[in-house]
Amino acid sequence: MIALLTGKIALKAPDYIILDVNGVGYRVQIPFSTYYALPAEGSAISLQIYTSVKEDAINLYGFRTQQEKELFQLLIGVSGVGPKLANAILSNSEPGELAESLLRGDLVRLSSIPGIGKKTAERLILELKEKVKKLGLAQGAAHEAAPVTGKQEIKEDVLSALINLGYKESVVQKALNELRIAEDATVETVLKQALKVLMR
Repeated sequence: MIALLTGKIALKAPDYIILDVNGVGYRVQIPFSTYYALPAEGSAISLQIYTSVKEDAINLYGFRTQQEKELFQLLIGVSGVGPKLANAILSNSEPGELAESLLRGDLVRLSSIPGIGKKTAERLILELKEKVKKLGLAQGAAHEAAPVTGKQEIKEDVLSALINLGYKESVVQKALNELRIAEDATVETVLKQALKVLMR
């Protein structure tokens, strides 16, 4: 069971990275909360890893902090929440913000995440409210992001990532069309802008 990987980022995308560990490339799925904190391609990093083993596939999920991984493991411990949905939940909400939503019992906020209906949101609050208190999660700090050139390329990356999270292409396209993308915009900043529009 892989629990930690240390290597260089060979490829970086909003929903996954290829991590080069001594010449072996591991495809690691990541939530946006981890993506925002990643350094540039070619940089060395360590990721906390959760290994999901199924009959037909082995998937690796990576996190920058132990708290993120613990929150992910709490989420998949809830009935009806698998690794893919847990990853989507963390992508739609920073760990600190998610913890606060659970503590407040914010059904509206949780139900707005793709793949989560009212019943699942109620189950998350019921089962995790006390457990997230022990994690001591605070609001996540903003991370610096390296500028990426090419607005169209940024839009395509954001579109792909949000579709993978369960949003419909037409809905994402509409949200992206509403955005004013600055010249020095990064994938990270546009992702955050798009999520704010989609959560309205």
